[in-house]
Amino acid sequence: MVDFTMQFPPGFLWGAATAAHQVEGGNTNNQWHAWEEAGRVYRQQRAGTACDWWGGRYAEDFDHAAAMRHNAHRFSIEWSRIEPEPGTFDESALDHYVQVLDALRQRHMEPLVTLHHFTNPLWLQERGGWANPDVVQYFEEFVRFVVDALGDRVTMWCTINEPMVYATQSHLFGHFPPGGQSLGQAFRVAENMLRGHAAAYHAIKELHPAAQVGFAKHQISLTTRRPALLHGPARNLIGGVFNRAWVEALMTGTLRFPLRKIDVPQARDTLDWIGLNYYYRFLVGFHPRYPRRLFLQQTQPPDGIQGPDSVGEIWPEGLFEHIRWLCERTSKPLYVTENGVPDPDDALRPLHLVRSLRSVWQAINFNYPVKGYFHWTLADNFEWSEGYAPRFRFGLYACDPETQQRTKRRSADLYGEVCAANALTSDIARRYLPHDFEQLFPGVDVQEKVDLHSPHS
Repeated sequence: MVDFTMQFPPGFLWGAATAAHQVEGGNTNNQWHAWEEAGRVYRQQRAGTACDWWGGRYAEDFDHAAAMRHNAHRFSIEWSRIEPEPGTFDESALDHYVQVLDALRQRHMEPLVTLHHFTNPLWLQERGGWANPDVVQYFEEFVRFVVDALGDRVTMWCTINEPMVYATQSHLFGHFPPGGQSLGQAFRVAENMLRGHAAAYHAIKELHPAAQVGFAKHQISLTTRRPALLHGPARNLIGGVFNRAWVEALMTGTLRFPLRKIDVPQARDTLDWIGLNYYYRFLVGFHPRYPRRLFLQQTQPPDGIQGPDSVGEIWPEGLFEHIRWLCERTSKPLYVTENGVPDPDDALRPLHLVRSLRSVWQAINFNYPVKGYFHWTLADNFEWSEGYAPRFRFGLYACDPETQQRTKRRSADLYGEVCAANALTSDIARRYLPHDFEQLFPGVDVQEKVDLHSPHS
């Protein structure tokens, strides 16, 4: 029988991650609300009241997080509430976030605050959103207002969530508003987001020099279609554009995309920590039907655990490879800022959690500076273009958007035990995964008898 304790470092942050539009409800002044009104979400759904955090239900969810012994929480501030019109800032909206921060502190949870998580004020979207170079100045002004007001309550700031996801989903694949399908536009948006991050970083450090500033980078694992000689370059191209370009730009001051090189010297060394958002692995290759995507196609690999339609293979072991690359390339502390699995029946989540945390622990034991883990997400919420689709339920708690009833899933207990112990133990894994334990943690055959007369004894 295998017994072990995978101990995490003292001060390790354990928590969950959320985003304003997905949990607050009543966001009617941003581009996502307009997208919903146009019927562009799963079954024409609307966010509605979401998890009703704007109505105060965040306190209930924070109580659940505290009961799970979370010592941190990642959430975002809704730009359209703070600045409903250009240059007009809403003090009452700001006061709401003061109350959210105070509620976290009262429960002994460290806030990690994201300043842009996929949503723009409607007035900004009408001016071209992140495709407009003026967005850099607009974003900096918003950041300065928020940080000046909240900086005494916040140590950790995340400037932008998943810039390459935003750029490609909004302007190449058309799944996010405004629904564009232009590779060139996607590259321009990625560039402006890089400039926006740099401007935000310098503004925050000017206002609060001791603040810790980073961003959340979505990474995908890639495997190659056959023949590898033909399709191998597709893996390198996607990995270079999606996984590496933005990170490299923060190290070198140069953003490199196919057939273009953009110097952004002010972005160099604008990183105190880096966040890793990780979910899926994809099979990639070239395909003649996709000229707008550089002839690239990605699908789910045939083996492994398959995710919902349109997403990849669930492969928690990929965490290690991305932690390794990000830490080696940046030499910065790393937080897993999102990691989870869509699983309404909670049948897969316990296994996913154990495999994921094992990968994080392994990375720590290779001396990679992983400082925290934020599970996606605390309670089921509005999953962007997937809306409230049943197959996209990521919460440790189920949440019915109609009744607002919360129901704890078994994986919440599992995660809570890990947080309380600051460790993943064989006892925890065995109790929650009785049928998978031996395969996950195989025993080692031990020689029971020793021949004392053997010359090798």
